Amino acid sequence: MNFRFMAMFLAISMLAACTDNRHEDRYSVDIRWTSYGIPHVLADDWGSLGYGFAYATAVDGICVFAKELATANGTLSADFGSSDENFASDVFHRSILTDERLAYHRSAIPAEAAEYNMGFIAGYNRYLQDYAGKMPASCNGQDWVRPLRDGDLDRMMVAFGIRYGLGNFKDEIAAAAPPGEALEQVAFNAGPVQGIGSNAIAVGSSLTASGRGLLLGNPHYPWHGPSRFHIVHITIPGVVDLMGARLIAGNFIGIGFNRDIAWTHTVSTAARFTLFELELNPDNPMQYRYGDEFLDIEELTVQVPGAGEDSAPRAHTVYMSHFGPVFSAEGMAWTAERAFAIRDAIVDNNATVPTYFSLQTAKSVADVEKAISQQGTFFVNTVAADRHGNAFYGDLSATPNLDVDMLQTCRRSVEGVPGWAVILDGSDPGCNWKITPGSPVPGNLPPENMPRATSAEYFTNSNDSYWLSNPDRPLEGYSPIIGDEGTARSLRTRAGLTFVDEAIANGAKLEPEDLQQILFSHRHFSAELFLEGVLTLCEQPGDDIAASCEVLAKWDRTSDVDSRGTHIWTEFWAQVRRLPNLYAVPFNVDYPVNTPSGLSLDNPEVRQAVLGALAAAQKKITDAGIALDARWGDVQFAERNGERIGIPGAVGNHGSFSYIVTQFTDGKGYTPILHGNSYIQVIGWNENGDLDARGILTYSQSPEPDSPHYADQTRLYSRGELIDFPFTEEEILADPELEVLTLRE
Repeated sequence: MNFRFMAMFLAISMLAACTDNRHEDRYSVDIRWTSYGIPHVLADDWGSLGYGFAYATAVDGICVFAKELATANGTLSADFGSSDENFASDVFHRSILTDERLAYHRSAIPAEAAEYNMGFIAGYNRYLQDYAGKMPASCNGQDWVRPLRDGDLDRMMVAFGIRYGLGNFKDEIAAAAPPGEALEQVAFNAGPVQGIGSNAIAVGSSLTASGRGLLLGNPHYPWHGPSRFHIVHITIPGVVDLMGARLIAGNFIGIGFNRDIAWTHTVSTAARFTLFELELNPDNPMQYRYGDEFLDIEELTVQVPGAGEDSAPRAHTVYMSHFGPVFSAEGMAWTAERAFAIRDAIVDNNATVPTYFSLQTAKSVADVEKAISQQGTFFVNTVAADRHGNAFYGDLSATPNLDVDMLQTCRRSVEGVPGWAVILDGSDPGCNWKITPGSPVPGNLPPENMPRATSAEYFTNSNDSYWLSNPDRPLEGYSPIIGDEGTARSLRTRAGLTFVDEAIANGAKLEPEDLQQILFSHRHFSAELFLEGVLTLCEQPGDDIAASCEVLAKWDRTSDVDSRGTHIWTEFWAQVRRLPNLYAVPFNVDYPVNTPSGLSLDNPEVRQAVLGALAAAQKKITDAGIALDARWGDVQFAERNGERIGIPGAVGNHGSFSYIVTQFTDGKGYTPILHGNSYIQVIGWNENGDLDARGILTYSQSPEPDSPHYADQTRLYSRGELIDFPFTEEEILADPELEVLTLRE
């Protein structure tokens, strides 16, 4: 079913009874869909823009959006059945997303953004009316597809912001209870961000053929769920003209471009939260020491709706310190002597809407820097380029304000808790986050103390710290709470830096196609570095690995769909990469891009382990019923309505700059795709300053199997193609698949 065609029919029918005087309508907007289902939303005011944005969102993503709304509202138990997971999520969202907190966030929203949000609510609800009983099969007729209410967008935004901080502790927060009332202990499952990452390259005028800026944006986000991207273009003539990607369960563009600038994000290494060890009052476990006084642990009881009409709400108490919620887990239980709390850098950061509202109309990377200095970019680096020829890198994300001395003197260790967790002494006020003048968000590092740089050369980031964003000009001297310096970089980071250096060797000037090729060559950097050494072991007597050696010797060392041997190396390197003493040359801070290097094959233990890993890889593949010389696109694929679409790319920590993570399935291979290359944009300007914008959404615009845009871009991505984005009015109106819908209310 073509849902947009239905929408057009409904809109035309309604318009027949409406006046032609646009000024009498509260909302009036045109949505123009071009090829591959890309909506271009054109309006004369912010409210109408939000109205059309929401409608275009719902056409492709109503089911995902509606479920994320239920998550943020804490109704998963009622809507999707009682389970420990759903209950913990409901408790978490109902206790953290309080009316007071949401009011604080709303207080910072510009008036135009408030108009936009009201329009978004109206446009979303208009879609529900137009499509009642006619939605995608995955949610059609479901009670959990509800209208948006005032405040829901604020709730969803805060919920997203804390997803990788406080949101990691849903189970642990729900499990907290005073001694003697302890609930069943849960495992300490919180950890560093998983399932998201990114590559980014910004190039300045001294290295581009046009003398303008050039940007590759390549976020690695989930292929399923609310963190999927969706391409959209928004225009209010003379006010804003912006295209890019937004999360399908979000309401603003997070990565994109206009006529003057382009920006992207990569997940930052900076901390988003810290834990605090609370010293409890020996006479009262509901109090904790803070300096010379005892503070109360406060109780907050929430009501979680149950499933079914006759199911009564279930009450649950959450416990709060002035740092944030108390949590409990194995090894970090609430005892008579101590408890643990978490403080999040984003939950009370209300700068997000002002930050992205400013980014929409930026005209230079200086404007980008000014916008993100409001510190509303949550957990990401920002990499940008502009029409004037500037490249920019900055990590100005929401980060606890802790210096080196505090991290040394205040940090506590807890047996069994992983070292990445920053646990601070909660009894000493000097160990709480510093309040520094100049920070827009109290307790966050002020922007002037965070890494950033502008250049006519280049910057890259592939989820390592800021340190080697350009190896010729390392950024140094910042708080380790942001990231490390002088340490080994990941193979993916080293690959990106190497590929850029190769592209600009001998004075070459970069074109957009060069950045596209860096990604779409799908080179496997670990194989380029180490495969020859492994093949020398194949010359030894024995035929147990001969078949794998034969395939690897012919392998082109890429993860393109036509490559043969990628799966052998994938399984082999997964075992080898963590071997002790693996490298012949260890990391050298003076040669950070080229070390560590070589395999220690003179070491008998390493040599034997490498041979064993290759034999194990061969066995896993053959036992799964997969040929050793299988084509990569036949064993790594996305299934779309019975069609198998080969997906290029491979695991990033194996050295693939083109990043794809999958689930291994016996008898099939590497499917389904979990996360990796998602929204890809290559943005530049020609010598005259005209925009050159191309890109793709690897998994296509809609997650719904009954959508016409469920697989079309995925096929393009499989073939290594990008879309030339229609941006100007002439390009949009000339698109051969143009469909136009006018909405008025």
